[in-house]
Amino acid sequence: MNDTLDAVKDAGKLTDRVAALVEAAKRAGADAADAVAVRGRSAGVSVRLGKVEATEASESEDVSLRVFVGQRVASVSATAASDPNQLAERAVAMAKVSPEDPYQGLADPALLAKTVRDLDLYDSTVVSAERLKADALAAEEAALAVPGVTNSGGSGASAGLGGMVLATSHGFLGHYVGTRFSRSASVIAGEGTGMERDYDFSSRQHFADLDAPDAIGRSAGERAVRRLNARKAKTGPVDVVFDPRVSRGIASHLAGAINGASVARKTSFLRDMMGKQVANGIITVIDEPLRRRGPASRPFDGEGIEGEKLVMVENGILNHWFLSTSAAKELGLQTNGRGARSGSSVSPTSTNLSIEPGDRSPEDLIKSLKSGFYVTEVFGQGVNMITGEYSRGASGFWIENGELAYPVSEVTIASNLKDMFLNMVPASDVDRSFGTAAPTLLIEGMTLAGS
Repeated sequence: MNDTLDAVKDAGKLTDRVAALVEAAKRAGADAADAVAVRGRSAGVSVRLGKVEATEASESEDVSLRVFVGQRVASVSATAASDPNQLAERAVAMAKVSPEDPYQGLADPALLAKTVRDLDLYDSTVVSAERLKADALAAEEAALAVPGVTNSGGSGASAGLGGMVLATSHGFLGHYVGTRFSRSASVIAGEGTGMERDYDFSSRQHFADLDAPDAIGRSAGERAVRRLNARKAKTGPVDVVFDPRVSRGIASHLAGAINGASVARKTSFLRDMMGKQVANGIITVIDEPLRRRGPASRPFDGEGIEGEKLVMVENGILNHWFLSTSAAKELGLQTNGRGARSGSSVSPTSTNLSIEPGDRSPEDLIKSLKSGFYVTEVFGQGVNMITGEYSRGASGFWIENGELAYPVSEVTIASNLKDMFLNMVPASDVDRSFGTAAPTLLIEGMTLAGS
């Protein structure tokens, strides 16, 4: 990875390039334009059974130009070294023959960020390939030392950075860069048909915040061993406690259901629920793009707007959609700074989204159940965001008399997300080191299909 001085120089070069693209678009006949440069650099080492399996390094710098001719829009993408005049001429020619779209356009200049905040997203720590290798080996060694672990699925360590530069013809010019470091371990416990696999990992923006390699490996090994000798559970109604790993997926489903683009397309089961109760009255959901060191923080969105902290759901009541400029126009609203660039397009997304914690510990939620299912993993694609129907394969542990009694696998849990949100009880253990965060969740009244 480059040091801080190199990162600043690179940002300056890309700033000049996107500004040149916008100027070229105006000369070519665009009424308005914006350009974005995205850069990324990463290095990683993966090991298995004490040997290096792969050492990888990548580097990219890409630009995208979006031009508007009246209500017609077109976009082109290329490498950062491409000729700006040629890209601009091609984009304007494409726009002139594109269909009109009344919802497209640049963000209102009055909403653009006036300054670019420093959110402490960048760590100048240089991590050598040797250090990455040592960390990966240490994680694997700790995992293999756990009694009952019989094989390795591999361990890894990586370091990288990513950044964005945005220029618009309305006068916005800004950039930011963030780093990302990670360590992981995956192992197998047991033998033959009774083998079980599990993993653990740590991912942070600052190297010093990472979990230690041996702690990650030991956790991965212990998780795999706990899954041995799994049974099926009986078909019937069940109260489910979701481990935070799975709870984060529930939070993602909620974020998707209140995405303004989905609402405008009428593909969300919550599309008619603004201002109404969509979750249990003890549920509050917050989205916070400006949180310092937040894993999904950004000083401005893909259109140059500084998004503010929003209480998306308060006491179970839906307050906001995630909105970009185009999604907001289609719904007759104003963007709230949740536009994200994906290549040359902009669509609304969450940032640092969290289902806020409750007052009860995870242990208390489990102890409250005479019987139930503690889910540590789900799989399959059985979620219908139009109707809310939810059906996933699952594994975890059966709860008897408030205790985890034995591992369970090869079952399916089902309900409707509308009912799940209304019956959701949060524990107190939210981990905000994830871009989508959620505590342990108790959801009563689901259906289990097993033996």
